[in-house]
Amino acid sequence: MNQTVETSPRGWARVAGGFYLLTIIMGVFAEVFVRGALVVRDDAGATATNILAHEGLYRAGLAADLLMLVCYVVVTLLFYVLFKPVGRSLSLLAALFSLMGIAVLAVNSLNHVAPLVFLGGTKYLSAFETNQLQAFALLSLRMHARGYTISGVFFGIYMLLLGYLIFRSGFLPRILGILMAIGGLSNVADGFVVSLSPALAASLPDMGMLGGIAELALSLWLLAWGLNASRWEEKADGIEV
Repeated sequence: MNQTVETSPRGWARVAGGFYLLTIIMGVFAEVFVRGALVVRDDAGATATNILAHEGLYRAGLAADLLMLVCYVVVTLLFYVLFKPVGRSLSLLAALFSLMGIAVLAVNSLNHVAPLVFLGGTKYLSAFETNQLQAFALLSLRMHARGYTISGVFFGIYMLLLGYLIFRSGFLPRILGILMAIGGLSNVADGFVVSLSPALAASLPDMGMLGGIAELALSLWLLAWGLNASRWEEKADGIEV
């Protein structure tokens, strides 16, 4: 991949931007248009009814989550190669944090599957009352939301490191690095606030929105303009000497 990127860094930056945008789209679809539409806060019965009535949509949300994770792995690998000339060790560290966040979300996807099991009418679950199974389903979705928050800490550190690499790179606008760093810090802060005091977190604005805006800005820039190939090559030549 290194040799391929060296022949067309701008093209591969656009590929990374495309996969990044697809990651965002899949994540928004699963979180907003599936779970956000079907899950009724503090109402296990209504949530169960919605999931069973729109099971196809609910399963599509799982598929979107899985596709999002695959795309994010591609983005992580491409960003590692693209930013390695700026700082090999730091780029590797950033990639490791991203992969840890992806691993958390991969395991967390089981919490999206669990309601289908609890509400599926399986014979061995007949020992539980209907309202108990509905409560288990909603609890799984609550755990899913917490899993997202935990992964946000890893992704926040990834964004912070990536922001620093972008700022130092010279082949991307520094404002993108600043936005990514701010978004990363907001994700980390959101994760710790939710962990320490869920009540306080509920009363504060959604800090994760800053991270989403930063990621969208970076993905669109890369998709539309890529990067400054000559400056990337200068950095790449410098690290090889």
